[in-house]
Formats: sequence, C-alpha cells, structure tokens
Amino acid sequence: GNYYPQRDGQIAELDAKQTTTSALLQAHLPTSHVVKAFNNIYFKTLAVLGRPAGAPDRSALAIAGDDADAKKAAAELLDALGYDTVDTGSLADSWRFERDMPAYAGLYGAPDDFTKPQRADAATIEAKLAEAVR
Repeated sequence: GNYYPQRDGQIAELDAKQTTTSALLQAHLPTSHVVKAFNNIYFKTLAVLGRPAGAPDRSALAIAGDDADAKKAAAELLDALGYDTVDTGSLADSWRFERDMPAYAGLYGAPDDFTKPQRADAATIEAKLAEAVR
C-alpha cells in the first residue's frame, strides 16, 4: 500500500494527489472494506515492538478506513498483536501517514537499523499526523 513511482510506475491519480493509495485500492475492490494499517512500520520492527495491553512501553499504529466495523476488526487485530490504535479517520485522510509524511517510516527506529527499535505511542503518532502537510 505504499506508492513508490520508481518501483510501481506512475499513477496519475496519486501523482496529482486526487486520491490516496488506500482509497484507490478501495475503488478497485468495491465489495471489500479496506483499512489502512501496517504501512508505516517495517515488518522486522513490527515483530519486536508488540507488548501486552496496558504495558507502559506499548506502541501504537495508525489506521484509516471508511467502514466502522472493518476498523474495529483491524483495531482488535492490532491489539492481539500488541499494539494500540490511532484512528486517523477515513481513507481520504490516510495521506497523513503515507510515504514522505512525518508519521510514515522512522517513528519506530531507523529504517536501516532494526537492532534499535523505538516505541511510538499514540501521542507521538498524533503529533506527527498533525505535522503532515500536503
């Protein structure tokens, strides 16, 4: 769900910022209920930062979606994996944690050094989301 034109080819709607990657996916899968999650954390980091509910060092992940039940299911999955959830709103709002935004990569440690993962709680993610400018 992360658009890199040099890898994926040019996609006019994304280049013009007419839609988000997840809203475009939803348009291609009209009978599905897309929830954007996991796009701003590297899989190796995801595997080591999960903590039990209520743990003081528990991290959070941003989600976005247009279907409340689907977002609830995604939040339950994240909780089971050891993460709190920051609901960022609709798929149209999900640009705030796409590539090149402050809440994208780097919140959980340097992308080239997975030996030092960093916790990112809900307040940290919300602050980074607020910094996003299109």
